[in-house]
Amino acid sequence: MFYKEIDIRWSDIDANRHLANTAYSEFATHTRIEFLNGIGFDQKFMAANQIGPVMFYEHVYYFKEVFAGRIKVSLGLKGLSETGKFFEFHHDFYDSRGRNIARLELMGGWMDLKARKLRDLPPEILSKFEHVPKDEDFKILRNADTRRFVKVPRDL
Repeated sequence: MFYKEIDIRWSDIDANRHLANTAYSEFATHTRIEFLNGIGFDQKFMAANQIGPVMFYEHVYYFKEVFAGRIKVSLGLKGLSETGKFFEFHHDFYDSRGRNIARLELMGGWMDLKARKLRDLPPEILSKFEHVPKDEDFKILRNADTRRFVKVPRDL
């Protein structure tokens, strides 16, 4: 499991004086970027290969309030398609006492920034995901898994 410790800034607090809902998404993104950088899938690689992430959904489950201080954010791999085109991650958030305060789940894919359509991961990056620890409920994602929560209008 990959972990990132993050200091909660004044700007991360909302009117209720606890961590704002938008901060969870930002902290999860920061954790994913640190993880991807660590396996060589950094901005330089993405720019050279004209590839970028696109999100299909993101959902946060809140368990406990958290206030100013420091939190720890985990990253777990819940799913990946055989070609790496689709991914599913989860993040758990822990307060300074180690309590699980929230969970964020997301699914997305990789977009070819020139063609503006989804694409497979380059083999040299896909091979690195073979060594990433998988969640207990990890699954190989299929196209149908990316649309399991909504009915897509026919005209799309």
